[in-house]
Amino acid sequence: MAIGHEVRTYRKKLGITVADLAAATGMSVGMLSKIENGNISPSLTTLQALSKALGMPITAFFKGFEEPKSASFVKAGEGVNLERRGTRAGHHYSLLGHIENNTSGVMVEPYLITLNASSDVFPTFQHEGMEFLYMLEGEVVYRHGDRLYRMEAGDSLFFDADAPHGPEELVKLPARYLSIISYPHQR
Repeated sequence: MAIGHEVRTYRKKLGITVADLAAATGMSVGMLSKIENGNISPSLTTLQALSKALGMPITAFFKGFEEPKSASFVKAGEGVNLERRGTRAGHHYSLLGHIENNTSGVMVEPYLITLNASSDVFPTFQHEGMEFLYMLEGEVVYRHGDRLYRMEAGDSLFFDADAPHGPEELVKLPARYLSIISYPHQR
């Protein structure tokens, strides 16, 4: 019920009807109604579609499941694997921690991104907040707006995530980097 409650709360806060949100996500009105009423649990793909349509981080749906805490510990290899828009075979996004209930005024999502397979076309991302990248391994040409940055192990890039951004070219694989995204805290 908590996830459905969060979906309804954010939808109403934005003044969006059930029909409008259903159309924006490609799901039926009946399916969205069942999610909001807690009759069914949405898949991760459905949560991603809702997150995008509502303009909020996917982790915001889970705040009803968390106890207030000031630390998040994740053992090596135990991050939550997510599929983001444009993710394809050989591209892995692992959420490394999350603290929803905090007093800082910001929400932060740390990801370990691993790119194992080359691709001709890369998606660009655009979202609210700031993002920090730190290259751990490999070499990537990364786009931010109309600028390109050749990034190697040890390099970092900090930017306004509202501009289109994403990998432009995978030069040396595997490529691994930390992506730390901060959003204004939505109450």
